Amino acid sequence: MIATGLDGLLAEPHRLAGRRFGLLAHGAAVSADLVPAHLALAAAGHAPSRLFGPEHGYYGVEQDMIPSSDEVDPWTGAEIVSLYGGDEASLRPRADAFAGLDLLLVDLQDVGSRYYTFTATAVWAAAAALAAGLEVWILDRPNPLGGEAVEGGVVRRGFDSFVGAFPLPVRHGLTLGEIARLQARREGWDAAGWRVLAVEGWRRSESWPALGRPWIAPSPNMPSYSTALVYPGLCLLEATEVSEGRGTTRPFLLFGAPGVDPRALASRLATLAELGVRAVPTYFRPQFHKHAGSICGGVELVVVAPERVRGYRLGVEVLLALREVAPEAFQWRAAPYEFVADRPAIDLLSGGEQLRLALDAGGDVTSWVASWRQEEEAFREERRAILIYPEAGG
Repeated sequence: MIATGLDGLLAEPHRLAGRRFGLLAHGAAVSADLVPAHLALAAAGHAPSRLFGPEHGYYGVEQDMIPSSDEVDPWTGAEIVSLYGGDEASLRPRADAFAGLDLLLVDLQDVGSRYYTFTATAVWAAAAALAAGLEVWILDRPNPLGGEAVEGGVVRRGFDSFVGAFPLPVRHGLTLGEIARLQARREGWDAAGWRVLAVEGWRRSESWPALGRPWIAPSPNMPSYSTALVYPGLCLLEATEVSEGRGTTRPFLLFGAPGVDPRALASRLATLAELGVRAVPTYFRPQFHKHAGSICGGVELVVVAPERVRGYRLGVEVLLALREVAPEAFQWRAAPYEFVADRPAIDLLSGGEQLRLALDAGGDVTSWVASWRQEEEAFREERRAILIYPEAGG
């Protein structure tokens, strides 16, 4: 059984004595006995003075790209400051957000993919707090996908955004604490001002099923470990007009659009068995989001061999299949994406224009996929210096 950074702090609550601290957290930030972080800290005699909420809000009630507003926690009376509002400026804490505080605790459950916006929120909030003169403690949690596999190229210069804030592969194999250490090294943070409270008992080879803890959705459309496994690739569908399953009970495992032939798509995706999943033909009706109220033809992905899943490559294969089988339904998203209107969403997610250009030119992505290897190896070498949890044989 592991003990997260929060669990370790709760075992020594005297460390918070005399501190006036804020807490950046969300619904999946719970103690070992499943008490929400701010309530567990309050019960230990040290209630947060202020709460900060990432995208989806502190309680995870909002859908993607829906602004949250400042509010008050009904249980403790603490002010909640939203770090996801109606414009790009809202993604970084305001200058007065830390007034009266001397410490920021960060406790967010990441899902192991660079798109997941909690990564940017955590690092940007930590940097802003340090600049405001606070200490920062990151209460670390395991990477649900494990800490060994690395997949995909890094974000190219000029394509950074909220879904690609840092030069990381899509599947980076780091914990949030390790990402903070990497960015601190890159940006030259004052080492005396911040620390990571590490997870006890976690090994890099362990993914979520080995941890002995129940899955609590860190955001509304991340309901299961299987969802997190495929998310590094199936999130690419957000850059298209194909439904990624939002508005259903199986987001990112279920996808399609009106007019898509489910059997043809499933047949085209039969090779996905090599990547640990099977595609089952089906129909579904999203209750909100893309194609709300319409019957969509598509497939449901079933994870049959989690150890073989390479989610990013899986997503690329899905785009290729949709382009081939359902060209009328496959269109790139034209609307702004995460406050960015001057670059296509697919470029932001893939970290450059190569994937989009290759698909628009006929679908040969072989050389682009092959280019990942060099970037993956370079990243592995860079991250070695900041790892908190040793690599096997290290």
